[in-house]
Amino acid sequence: MELAFERRGTGPSLVLLHGIGHHWQAWLPVLDRLATERDVIAVDLPGFGVSPPLPSGTPYTPESLADAIESFFAILGLRDPHVAGNSLGGYVALELASRAVVRSATALSPAGFWNRTELAYARAVLRLSRASARRLPPDRALALAGDPLGRTLTAGLMVARPAGLSPQALLAALQALGDAPGFDETLASFTGLMPPAPPKVPVTIAWGERDRLLVRRQAVRAARWSGQRVKLLRGCGHLPMTDDPELVARVLLEASSG
Repeated sequence: MELAFERRGTGPSLVLLHGIGHHWQAWLPVLDRLATERDVIAVDLPGFGVSPPLPSGTPYTPESLADAIESFFAILGLRDPHVAGNSLGGYVALELASRAVVRSATALSPAGFWNRTELAYARAVLRLSRASARRLPPDRALALAGDPLGRTLTAGLMVARPAGLSPQALLAALQALGDAPGFDETLASFTGLMPPAPPKVPVTIAWGERDRLLVRRQAVRAARWSGQRVKLLRGCGHLPMTDDPELVARVLLEASSG
């Protein structure tokens, strides 16, 4: 499937996958750091950012999104690239690792390790965030983005240091969240979502210490699933690449060094 993407750098290929309602620009804080050592490809998932929706009749699920990314690999001629994802993108990365179509997978606060209560909370937060992004008048969005307190009120559940988020990045993220045609069906598919089958390639899982969307106790379940210790990203929220780009770049480079 043809998808929108940004490609930079040289070296082993590393494909970056964003979370639900986001776009490839979520990775901008780490893109150039990674590009010094990797052929980095940040992609918009189908129905998000400016990528086209899935074909008519194809349901939006993490598995169907993984199918689309596999097809994307083929179009770009990528053989067993490294892959990294955040949130929904983290689940997709782990799904690809279970299929053994990637060389390694890194998942930052991946979806799918919640219990029923945690899932209900996450879905409620995401639905409210989507509704707010769609209702917010452009002038009000601009005012909130331009004020550190406004950025805290708008993005505080997603990033640990929202005052440091650039106004341009916040406005673009709000637009991506409000416009994404794949959002509602993908969110609905989270009901009953279980972790993927055991991975067949090396995986690294890292969790934001201050993640307020997928709370860090879910990392314990991810550790049991992967059979290894989950890295804790100190001082980071659900979007750790925004909170500490140097730390996240270090984790991704180390995980994709094999």
